[in-house]
Amino acid sequence: MQVFKSPRESLGDLGAPSVAKLIAAATDVALVVDGQGVIRDVAFNKDELSLELDGQGRWLGSKFVEIVTSDTQSKIREMLQDATSRESSSWRQVNHPSPGGEDIPILYSAINLGDADRLVVVGRDLRQLAAMQQRLINAQQSMERDYIRLRHAETRYRLLFQVSSEAVMIVDATSELIVDANPATLALFDASAPQMLNSPVASHFNAGDQQAVLNLLADVRSSGRDGRARVHIANESRGCDLSASLFRQENASLFLVRLASHAAIPESGAAKATSLLLKYFEAAADGLVITQFDGRVVRANLAFLEMAQLGSVEQSRGEPLDRWLGRTGVDLSVALANLRQNGSIKLFSTVLRGEYGAVAEVEVSAVAVTDSDDKPCFGFAIRNVEKRLSTATTSKRELPRSVAQLTELIGRVPLRDLVRETTDVIEKLSIEAALELTGDNRASAADMLGLSRQSLYVKLRRYGLAEHAPEGEATDE
Repeated sequence: MQVFKSPRESLGDLGAPSVAKLIAAATDVALVVDGQGVIRDVAFNKDELSLELDGQGRWLGSKFVEIVTSDTQSKIREMLQDATSRESSSWRQVNHPSPGGEDIPILYSAINLGDADRLVVVGRDLRQLAAMQQRLINAQQSMERDYIRLRHAETRYRLLFQVSSEAVMIVDATSELIVDANPATLALFDASAPQMLNSPVASHFNAGDQQAVLNLLADVRSSGRDGRARVHIANESRGCDLSASLFRQENASLFLVRLASHAAIPESGAAKATSLLLKYFEAAADGLVITQFDGRVVRANLAFLEMAQLGSVEQSRGEPLDRWLGRTGVDLSVALANLRQNGSIKLFSTVLRGEYGAVAEVEVSAVAVTDSDDKPCFGFAIRNVEKRLSTATTSKRELPRSVAQLTELIGRVPLRDLVRETTDVIEKLSIEAALELTGDNRASAADMLGLSRQSLYVKLRRYGLAEHAPEGEATDE
């Protein structure tokens, strides 16, 4: 605190009435408290604040700690003790109960004027600041929700663009260069992505049709209406219907060009893709299993047969998957319930038991699919993680960081452990938020959380935030 250098010369001999007016004008609320913490006088700068806090006039003669909420009473005791032993105390935020229901936040500091039996406590109303912070949080959350929606929409349209069987290109309306092309387009032109991207769109058609393509794009650009033309692919007799649409994105004009070929993608292409998928299924390093809706095995690859110590596919077909997968029958039941409800699970940790007693730690990801007869079934990918787990056994177990991770533990972890995990997560996140809001000021963070500095340092080391707790200031639990 910096005070006046020559108060007697600059302020003169101010009397008690002048000092009282000065204190009342400079703060929102001011109290005179005696050595026992009893309020002897009170002043408010605003009438509405006076009505909300002390409308019944009960503050006079009451103890200071009795007019604040129970969770902030310790702050009042520490503040008065600091002011008694020193000239002033640091600022502390406390809450007063209000008849309206919501607590009123006030920032207080106590000043020792030299009289051992009198302390002056000045306070600032924080309601406007709290309202601004809440509006900021609401705006930030709204922006995050909008961003997530846009990202999800982009992912959906990108996926549709990639898996579409129709050849689609994005062409710059100014330069007429190809900006993007989906796999169906690459297959149609029998070209790679580097060959297609940033190349003139007309160059991929026969010389006799290139001018027709350019004229079509010019008409669409000038009129804004969709256009269509019949053209032939370069160096081939194959004909295709070309259609173009104009759209704008980020102040740029682009063409959406679609190609419908009467023999666009040979039938053998789909058959070849199916054959490659089947080869991958059989040769994959992870265990792959397809089951019926009730969890009975329909098909399994060689990696799963090896992990389950089975000699042939026939030994697994028609058998329940929990014969090998899961510590108990509960594990697979939980997985199947999540699949039926959500459609997929990721990184579900469990064990796989072999026919001859071998046990391996595995991670399971699965998805619900529907075949041509609309019969629901499940596809499981099972990965052996023993080596990964063995190298991490000595490391400190991390706390789950999301509700989704905690949900995945249901059925595999006792309820008391799950409750403890949840409490630890909330406590850690609260400490991180307090440190961020206070600019990594540990003293202010401890006040905000209602903790002593010593308790805060202990919790910082407990949750792996030891860089916030300097050595020598914290003690072990």
